[in-house]
Amino acid sequence: MFRRLAQAISTNRGASAACVVIVVAAIAAATLATAHGLLLSSGGGPPKSGAASVPSRTASARPAARVARPQPPAQPGITSVATLRENAPRYASPGGSQDGTIPASWYGRPSVLPVIGSQPGWVKVRLAQRPDGSVGWVPAKYVTLSSTPFRIVINLATTHLELYDDGQLALSAPAGVGAVGDPTPTGEFFVAFDEPPPQPNPGYGPFIMVTSAHSKAISDWEGSGDAVIGIHGPLGDDSEIGTTGARISHGCIRLHDVALVRLSEVPPGTPIDIIG
Repeated sequence: MFRRLAQAISTNRGASAACVVIVVAAIAAATLATAHGLLLSSGGGPPKSGAASVPSRTASARPAARVARPQPPAQPGITSVATLRENAPRYASPGGSQDGTIPASWYGRPSVLPVIGSQPGWVKVRLAQRPDGSVGWVPAKYVTLSSTPFRIVINLATTHLELYDDGQLALSAPAGVGAVGDPTPTGEFFVAFDEPPPQPNPGYGPFIMVTSAHSKAISDWEGSGDAVIGIHGPLGDDSEIGTTGARISHGCIRLHDVALVRLSEVPPGTPIDIIG
C-alpha cells in the first residue's frame, strides 16, 4: 500500500493540474505516520511566495491548531461540533428506526462532525461519507460536544477562499479551483482532518486539509475507491493561482502557502460552504 503511494507520487510529479485527494484506508505505524491517509497526484516544482490578505508568516512556521471550545454556545458565527466516542447508531429522525451506523473514525481519524440540529437527547450531524450532503441523527450520549468559531467559504465564481472567525472576515485569498471538466463540488461540507503532505513534497505546502466533499466527476481516483477534495498548497508555480485565482485543478482547492498556514488554526468540524 505504501509502496503504491510512493510510486504514484513519483510517477505523477511531472504531471500538471492533478489535484484530487485520494484517501488510503491503511493506517501506518508510528514511523510511517506521515504516509497514511492521503494519496494525491503531484504538480511539480517548489512553491513560490504568493499573494493573500493575511498577516505575514512563513509556510514552515505552522501555528498550533486552535482547540475547540468546551461548550458550544448558541450565537452567530459559532458552530456546535460533535465528536463521536464510539460507533453510533444513525437515525433518519429522533426515536425512529435505526438506518445505519456512524463510524467513530474516518480513515483512522476521529469523526468530528458539525451539528446542524438538536432535540432533547439527540443531535443532527453532517457526515463525511458519500453521498455528499449525507446527514443523520444520533443519540447525544454517543458524542462529546464542543464548538468552532470558524467558517470557510469557497466561491467558485470569484475563485477566492474566505475564512470567518466569530462571524468576522479573517482571510480572503485567491484560490485554484476545479477546472470546467473536473469541477469542485458545491454544497455544505466541513473540515474532516489535517494530513501531513506526502514526501517528497512537490508543492502541497505544510499540510493538507481534508474535507468531507467528494468529486462528482471522479468516482475512483487511481484505484483508491474514493476521490476526496482537499485544500493544500499551489502544486507548482504560484503564478497559476496569481492574485485573482483560477480554474486549474481536478477539484481540490489550491492556495498560496501563506494563506494555507492561516488555515492551520481551523479545527475539524468547521463548516465549509462551497458556492458557485
